[in-house]
Amino acid sequence: MEFPDIIAYAVPAFLILVLLEIVAAKLMKRGRYEAKDSAASLMMGFGSQIAPLFGGVFIIGAVFVAAYEFRLTTIPNTWWAVILCVTLDDLRYYWWHRISHERRWFWASHVIHHSSQHYNLTTALRQTWTGNILGSLLFKTPLVFMGFHPAMVAFAGAISLLYQFWIHTELIGRMGPFEWIFNTPSHHRVHHATNPKYLDANYAGILIIWDRMFGTFIPEDDAEKPRYGIIKNLGTYNPLVISFHEWIGIAKDVSKAKSMKEVAGYTFGPPGWSPDGSRLTSKMIKERWARVHGDGAAHEPSEMDKAVQPAE
Repeated sequence: MEFPDIIAYAVPAFLILVLLEIVAAKLMKRGRYEAKDSAASLMMGFGSQIAPLFGGVFIIGAVFVAAYEFRLTTIPNTWWAVILCVTLDDLRYYWWHRISHERRWFWASHVIHHSSQHYNLTTALRQTWTGNILGSLLFKTPLVFMGFHPAMVAFAGAISLLYQFWIHTELIGRMGPFEWIFNTPSHHRVHHATNPKYLDANYAGILIIWDRMFGTFIPEDDAEKPRYGIIKNLGTYNPLVISFHEWIGIAKDVSKAKSMKEVAGYTFGPPGWSPDGSRLTSKMIKERWARVHGDGAAHEPSEMDKAVQPAE
């Protein structure tokens, strides 16, 4: 079985759909486009395709080949294996995506995708220039080691990326029973929102069942229109600033750290962590919101959160 480069084939369709959405948004008076913001997203998308050519694709390929040489079993390249691989890759994506929000090191790459204050199809193309190597090595190599051919794993990832393009829109409302199982524009609008009610939710790639299973699902509320962007918006369309601002922030924080515990907190703690608690993490924002609105107690901190909490 051969695995085509479906992303390369899809690029013209992406651009056509963007143009159609622009026209539809104006006619329907739904959704927003801003020329500079869309241009920045397109430049980030173009850069994300170029960046791996500076060594990342070769490193990932070498590790995948080595892992496949020592695979636990050999999974045949058949249609049912592709379905299984896509399903397991989607579970892999859920946890990578969740960790990319919960740990600053991974957030430094993923924040690029959330940095637009608009939500449209160009937002789907706003991708990281720095996060593919480590993310692939840590979260995709196990699939190869299990016995899936590296080409099949790459194909599964491309299917996920292709699926997630169309859910970045405000033009599509609720989709009925389809939303019980699959990720949709409504679910993903929640994920991109900065409203305290919506923070840290709906990490799904294709299947929303993972969020339902692991307690991170929040439905879109018609009374709470999503506000997009990040907690502290950048105020710039410069691709270099968009791509590297959080890495620069980590470097600045680490340079003034007073202990290895602070270094660990600034690097691997949740985004917004500070030794004295003076900055707000998304968990703190949600807790404050919950106290005001009475919408339930906050989740208990994870073991890593406890490890980097400031001393009493």
